This record gives sequence, structure tokens and C-alpha cells, in this order.
Amino acid sequence: MTKPSEARKLRIVQWATGTVGAAAMRAVLTHPEMELVGVKVYSPAKEGKDAGALCGMPPTGIKAVRDLASVLALKPDCVLYMPELTDYDDVCALLENGINISSTRAEFFHPGSMEPMIRARIEAACRNGGATLHSSGSSPGFITEALPLVLLSLARRLDLLTIDEFANCIDGCSEEMLVGIMGFGETAEAFARRPFYERDEVFNHSLRALAEAVGIDIERFEVSSEVALAKRPVKLHESTIPAGSVAGQRMVTTGYRGGTPVMRFRCNWFVTEELDPAWDLRGDGWRVTVEGDTPLDISIGFPIPHADRQTTLPNLTAHRPVNAVSSICAAPPGILTTGSLPSVVARLG
Repeated sequence: MTKPSEARKLRIVQWATGTVGAAAMRAVLTHPEMELVGVKVYSPAKEGKDAGALCGMPPTGIKAVRDLASVLALKPDCVLYMPELTDYDDVCALLENGINISSTRAEFFHPGSMEPMIRARIEAACRNGGATLHSSGSSPGFITEALPLVLLSLARRLDLLTIDEFANCIDGCSEEMLVGIMGFGETAEAFARRPFYERDEVFNHSLRALAEAVGIDIERFEVSSEVALAKRPVKLHESTIPAGSVAGQRMVTTGYRGGTPVMRFRCNWFVTEELDPAWDLRGDGWRVTVEGDTPLDISIGFPIPHADRQTTLPNLTAHRPVNAVSSICAAPPGILTTGSLPSVVARLG
């Protein structure tokens, strides 16, 4: 593929238009160096709808399609690939046709953690099409890779990096995500039987990418989790979960080097702060602590008015993949991690 020149706008297709996909599409439509040329959807109800209607923007004249062939025919420079599930046939078809991919999908954070046959297939597609694939987001992504790379540039010895995430999930997640995927509202017993392979693995993959970038060998990860129950009924978007059901979940993954913890991510996800047992919670945001020869303690909060939360919080995940597009399009073919991708710079205005 001939990489686009700076003389024209980058042609973008938005693939999937859920909460994050719609936020990404709004960002593309207002980006000074990008042009939205297509939208790929899965729902028959969305097929044929104007892109603007799908993301709360004025009409664009761009109609949503459901088939891969229509996307390929547009010959975009990059696809913002943000479906709920990854289809490797679609991914490889895009790459083999010279279309770069900027994604939020967890499978691509760390190539070394991918299933070897799938990795080989995707890398071959990248080579054959001269295309590049990169995955990012807010968490995992920015908080587990991009920001720590900058913070650790101050250090020469790392003893322990700890990332705590706090998120009231209602405004940032759809009803299906909250109930169907995350399991809020279930009994503790039913929740314990749920497999959370992606949740447990994706942060390991992201931390491995970070460790690899700074030259640390992670021997193994240990994952633990616990839940807290709602003290009283909690209204989500459409449904209300009962008192005594799961309303808080905490997952901790710890990477070991030489038998000693060296990297840790701890998520505190909840739909109410009235939990049993009571947890020490903060408002939405992160706390990052670095122990070593250059200790740091950094807190990041999101000062978003309540009325704006549902439209603003998805930007945290959507905007970094959008901002990475120009670097991805200019990069050599292959699967790139945050450490191997040139700097992601937001062109604002």
C-alpha cells in the first residue's frame, strides 16, 4: 500500500457504532485531517442510516453498510475497528487489501501474547498488504502503557508499579455491557461461575507490552478478584438490579519478576458506592504509584459535569485510537505496540 501523503485528508471508515464507536466517529467528523468515508454496522436496524444519525451529529450523506465488500471498495486509509468481538477473517481481509487498522480490541495489545497461528496469519496479512495494525484505548492502553512509559522515563530502578482504577460504570457502559457482559445484578454465586478470560488476560497482555518496552522480564501473572453487593436496589439505564446482587467488582493482576511483584493493576468497578462490604472508593479516575529510585504518586480524575458524563466518558477510550491514526498510517507494516508506535499526537482544532 502507498502510505497517504500529508497533502490530503486521511480516509476513515468507522467499524461498529456502539458507545465507543459513536464517540470515535464524532471525533473523525470534526478532525481537521480526516474524512469519514464509510460506516460498518452489524444491526439490520442501523443499515442504511446516516452516519450522523448514528453518532448524534448532523447528516453526512454517508450511509451505514453491513458487508465487508462495501468497506473494501471504499479503499480507506484506515479502519477504526471497534466491534464487541474480533473476526480474524475480516481483520486479515482489511490488512491484505492495504487498509490500516486502529483498534480497541484486546487481542492486539501484545503480539507475543497472541495465539501463534493467529499472530502469524495477521502478520502475513500486514506484509502482503503493506498495512499496519495497532490497538489502544484508555484502560487498558493509555493508563497501562502510554502514561507509565513516560513516568518510568524518570527512573533507573523500578521496584513496583501499581495502577488503581476507579470507575462508576453506569454512564460509561451500555445496559448490555453492564448486565450481559460485566455481570452486574447477578448473585455472588452466579457471578463466580462467569468466565472472565478477556478481562483477566487483557491487562496482563498490556502490562507485558509495557514491561517489554522498558526491558523488564515478567515471569508470570497472578489474578484475583472479589465482589461487593448492593445495599439497596440500583437503577442502571433500563433495569434495576436488586439489593444483595453484585454491584461492585475488583480484579487484581500482579506481574512477578524474580519471585517479587513488579507491576500491578487493580480495577475497582461499581454501579453504586453503597456496597457491602464497604470499599474505599474514589471518584472516576486513576492512581498510579511508582516505587523505586524515583518514587511517584499521581492521581488523575475526570471533572465532568453529571449531565455530560454519558457523552464525555466514552471519549477516554475512543480518542486515543483516533489520534493514533496518522502514526499508524505512516508506520511500517506489522502489529505495533505502544512502545513501538511513533508518538501519538492529537491534532486539535
